[in-house]
Amino acid sequence: MPVERLLPTEDARDLVELARQIADKVLDPIVDDHEKNETYPEGVFATLGDAGLLSLPYPEEWGGGGQPYEVYLQVLEELAARWAAVAVAVSVHSLSCHPLMTFGTDEQQQRWLPDMLGGTTVGAYSLSEPQAGSDAGAVACKATAADGGYRINGAKAWITHGGIADFYNLFARTGEGSQGISCFLVAKDTPGLTFGKPEEKMGLHAVPTTTAHYEDAFVDSQRRIGEEGQGLQIAFSALDSGRLGIAAVATGLAQAALVEAVAYSKERKTFGRRIIDHQGLAFVLADMAAAVDSARATYLDAARRRDSGMDYSRQASVAKLIATDAAMKVTTDSVQVFGGAGYTRDYRVERYMREAKIMQIFEGTNQIQRLVISRHLAR
Repeated sequence: MPVERLLPTEDARDLVELARQIADKVLDPIVDDHEKNETYPEGVFATLGDAGLLSLPYPEEWGGGGQPYEVYLQVLEELAARWAAVAVAVSVHSLSCHPLMTFGTDEQQQRWLPDMLGGTTVGAYSLSEPQAGSDAGAVACKATAADGGYRINGAKAWITHGGIADFYNLFARTGEGSQGISCFLVAKDTPGLTFGKPEEKMGLHAVPTTTAHYEDAFVDSQRRIGEEGQGLQIAFSALDSGRLGIAAVATGLAQAALVEAVAYSKERKTFGRRIIDHQGLAFVLADMAAAVDSARATYLDAARRRDSGMDYSRQASVAKLIATDAAMKVTTDSVQVFGGAGYTRDYRVERYMREAKIMQIFEGTNQIQRLVISRHLAR
């Protein structure tokens, strides 16, 4: 049951179709085994990079796809409908390219962007800490000026692709207060950088989430992105785009749950009728479809505002809030449609339900999204 999409160009339609084919042929056949066994899908991100799917919203001159955000997000949704963990990692990679693309010098961009956008290297984002999640201003990881660079000491938490990604956007303290945080581009093989044991998560098992530990790790001053003290501005400028990525991933996950529920309800019979022909259940499916369509509409509205150069911060928070709450509701209802079978691991819907929960938490909890929206209203 492929989604009928309104896309701006023929090239965009071809691109989404390519993503759909890769999702069907590469991701879908192996997702169940990797998620069950909690094993990393070696080679998958190289395949996505070769197809040009890791850098779609960035300029072609640097190796990007030069696509509007509304196209990139619909590609992301297609990937998420087959494998949420992979789609989240793609979204995080796009997020991790933003600081260098937006705030880097010409020299820095020439040095690192081609590999980052060409799919040769995969990135991760490290803003959160054990005691600094929603309160990003509480960052304690410290970068102390040293001859030719900085010495980094501290820990970063909840890093998607941690230990596997090739580079990390690190936000560390170089001064006092919210204006005392700076951004660095850190290579995976930096001496003094180590990674903890992957978190034992409820879902998204195939892509690790880890803590990073910096013990007197030296980072060259050429790897500082932007000015000293500009870190939170850089971090927050990327988060609106990142929230749209998660909104698209959540929509793809909800779409997958809807497809599974509809297919099952056409096969399963009770009292001599398909269960989809019982009004009580048919209305549940209708509400699920309405929630998925609404989620898609909200993230596309925000993306089109972004593409037009309009302010879209509030709309990004709305999209993240609506889409992730919808994903939680739709996946829960999908389990209900399956009845007792939905509570077993014989069907994907129980995994979808577990995966949906984190969507309401990362890239800013949905309580933080409500705070952002209400502050916009107060202005």
